[in-house]
Amino acid sequence: MIASVLVALVALEHVYILVLEMFLWTKPRGRKAFGTTEEEAEATKVLAANQGLYNGFLAAGLAWGLLHPNGEFGHQIQLFFVGCVVVAAFYGGLTANKRIWLIQGLPAAIALLALLIS
Repeated sequence: MIASVLVALVALEHVYILVLEMFLWTKPRGRKAFGTTEEEAEATKVLAANQGLYNGFLAAGLAWGLLHPNGEFGHQIQLFFVGCVVVAAFYGGLTANKRIWLIQGLPAAIALLALLIS
């Protein structure tokens, strides 16, 4: 149960990131979240929307794992997609912003640990 709640939180976080990157990137909320200027946001909005779509795929995969009718297979799906989030956060922390380790990586790592224990 705890693992499912943690996975659901990671999924919701990625839905929120999708919204920020796809729909709010050039708005004040999106620029504040990512520390960009109006000019930077405008110049990179297509790239950000693409990133947002990928975050949506992660959220969809996590939701699929949570809702799959076969609990054992759903668990494997969750492991895969939470693992993808951990890897993406690790890479993003190395290449883009170290805050990604805390914001995306830590919740995903905790969820992964809970999945492995369950």
